[in-house]
Amino acid sequence: MDLLPNLLFSFILILTFSFFLRNIYKLYKNISLGKSVHRTDNKKKRILNMIRIAFGQSKMGTKPIAGILHSIVYIGFVIINIELLEIVIDGIIGTHRIFAEYLGELYNYLIGSFEILALLVLISVVFFWIRRNILKIERFWKPEMKNWPKKDADLILYFEFIIMILFLLMNSTDSLLQDNNYEGYIKAGFFPISDFLKPLFVSFDINSLFILERLFWWTHIIFIFIFLNYLYYSKHLHILIAFPNTYYANLNIKGKFGIDKNITKEVKLMLGIGDSNNQNNKVPDKFGASDVFDLNWVQLMNSYSCTECGRCTSVCPANLTGKILSPRKIMMDTRDRLEEVGSN
Repeated sequence: MDLLPNLLFSFILILTFSFFLRNIYKLYKNISLGKSVHRTDNKKKRILNMIRIAFGQSKMGTKPIAGILHSIVYIGFVIINIELLEIVIDGIIGTHRIFAEYLGELYNYLIGSFEILALLVLISVVFFWIRRNILKIERFWKPEMKNWPKKDADLILYFEFIIMILFLLMNSTDSLLQDNNYEGYIKAGFFPISDFLKPLFVSFDINSLFILERLFWWTHIIFIFIFLNYLYYSKHLHILIAFPNTYYANLNIKGKFGIDKNITKEVKLMLGIGDSNNQNNKVPDKFGASDVFDLNWVQLMNSYSCTECGRCTSVCPANLTGKILSPRKIMMDTRDRLEEVGSN
């Protein structure tokens, strides 16, 4: 009977990652619909680019306050993955805070830092929610951001808030069980934030505390699993795509365009410097793009890495002069069209 929770957890884990891998395969298949493009040169520079932008969040420096808070949420996401590893191992083999045995005192510092980060993430999430829903920053309320994009942005904030709250509640009840020397709950961890939540639970008897701790533990991990599979359908897929996106970025100088031989030939003919007699009946390559098949695979991947922040549209000269052109909407429509094509 004691194995039942472990078996149930293993089943949920397999189910979660089956869906996740299925979505990753769909993503790969959709991106592969793009034209071929060579982006494997200069590997050292590409790796440094990825570390600087994707890991280091260097582009967020232009907006200091939002950048710092965004970095906190991002670090919180990374921390969740570290914590998730321990929860997964505990869930499979039925242990309690298995890393504590191997990390010793370092484990206490890690859990303490995780809790401080969790609090900072909560503050950041509240700040982001206020920006979107009370301050109503203009770029978040453009026509393309209505309906699902608006709901998606809020849903992610709710997910992050609930996951962090459950993390702190789980630690608070866990700490109380440790204080009461409950069987199986070893003394491990430092809880600078969740200790303040203990008064909420001190009146509960030991068995009720155990039930609450298990409830928070299971709900916390299930929300993480749901969040993981929700990413594919959300703009927050950029959390994962940011790494290949920055690695395969165009390393050429900004503004540099490739030379299209067909266009060069046509221009020469117009200027009278081409050989009009040396023509063949070959149909020239299509100029521009009217569908996702006309884009290369990196451009298609870029549509999945779009954060829908709207900063591109907010500085677009055409958009600023009242035109309906929106670079953000182009990226969003590309992704939607790619999903439509990929599902057929």
